[in-house]
Amino acid sequence: MTSYPVIPAAALQLLPPHAGDIRPRLEAALAGLKRKIVVLDDDPTGVQTVNGIYVYTHWDRETMLEAFRAPEKMFFVLTNSRGLTLAESRAQHREIAENLAAAAAAAGQDFVLLSRGDSTLRGHWPMETEVLRETLEANTGKRFDGEVIYPFFPQGGRYTLNDVHYVLQGDSLVPAGQTEFARDKSFGYTASSLSEWCEEKSGGRFPAAGCCRITLEELRAGDADRIAAKLKAVSGFGKITVDSADYEDVAVFTTALCEAIAAGKEFLFRTAAALPKVLGGVGDIPLLTREDLVDRDNRSGGIILVGSHVNKTTRQLEALRMGGLPIEFIEFDQHRVLEENGLEKEVARVLSLLAELLPAGKSVAVYTRRERLDLPTADRDRQLQISTRISDALTSVIGKLSVRPSFIVAKGGITSSDVGTKALRVRKALVKGQIRPGIPVWQTGAESRFPGLPYVIFPGNVGAEDDLLRIAKTLIG
Repeated sequence: MTSYPVIPAAALQLLPPHAGDIRPRLEAALAGLKRKIVVLDDDPTGVQTVNGIYVYTHWDRETMLEAFRAPEKMFFVLTNSRGLTLAESRAQHREIAENLAAAAAAAGQDFVLLSRGDSTLRGHWPMETEVLRETLEANTGKRFDGEVIYPFFPQGGRYTLNDVHYVLQGDSLVPAGQTEFARDKSFGYTASSLSEWCEEKSGGRFPAAGCCRITLEELRAGDADRIAAKLKAVSGFGKITVDSADYEDVAVFTTALCEAIAAGKEFLFRTAAALPKVLGGVGDIPLLTREDLVDRDNRSGGIILVGSHVNKTTRQLEALRMGGLPIEFIEFDQHRVLEENGLEKEVARVLSLLAELLPAGKSVAVYTRRERLDLPTADRDRQLQISTRISDALTSVIGKLSVRPSFIVAKGGITSSDVGTKALRVRKALVKGQIRPGIPVWQTGAESRFPGLPYVIFPGNVGAEDDLLRIAKTLIG
């Protein structure tokens, strides 16, 4: 794979400005898109950019029909497929697509389907979108011309310039293939160029040279006509990679996309959280405050549950520890998974401590031991299975609580998904907004274990080093 240099983040300030205002044309294009926007989210963090939108954790036909008949233009379905094996995710996506097709037909409503994946390119791709394509084409009259690859996500410091995807680290933009995310035990890769990544992850079935590239020059020129023409020329489920450095770039692309759809083209998407916001027409609201979230009558402490092991999370946890807030810290030793009944004993120990601290009004941070537990095996599914056992044990701490906390913060994609679906038993949640940029808050539904609870979903690979501390300050007051 091609090697690309690290570049200074200041290079973003030197990019050419936008020519003209695309917004009126975008608004007209969105108004003409008479479709429901459906976003499949491979962990709960895809709602990082939206507000006033519902996320569903079930995908049976009745639930999908309910979502199609709701007045909102867009809805999310939490799949948590990044925490599943390849075979499990394949079966899951086939079931979702079948139920989605049936619900759309029953509602008489057409749709655009987005697979929201990780902005650092991890996940079961290309399998997931290929299964969606095959199943939807078999169950509807759709024929998909192309797939849009769009991992741009500025709140997380993810930018795509000249087809190279970068991750902001300090004052530098690091090519994604050179980051710790590319060395992921389950979803690793080497390419930083999106077109080369498509070739690598597809085993050469989609060569880099065959990708349709939407360039920053076209986006900055506001050349929606040229971009729409390129999209209309794509066929055979060809891959489309998109440069972007700000939301205006997304607006230009979305305008061209809607016009191509209006001309009869059909696309699937592997995208981060920026495109759903623009395509769904979601406006901005201020960051959420304690007054927006925490019930004043609840005198219990809150819980911060930290499962992610990326370096950024560890630094954020340390900043929280050094922040001087009245928080008790409890280490959860996930290495006890290697002992007989070790995790069960560890859960019991932590629950005993929480039973004393929370009713006394003390907030608690429960965090996994920082040393990673990597098995000496190249079996990616085996590694995922062990990770799932650990996640199940950690999140059962929330599921077995004897007292309602004043808030819950979950740090990490798999951790936050399991807390929402398994521990809190959420079926449908309202996305209230964001407590920090890129960090969403659910309001749990009436059916959940703690109805109406503020649940902060903090991705492992997102946020400034002091963001966990700042969130805790907001919630504790």
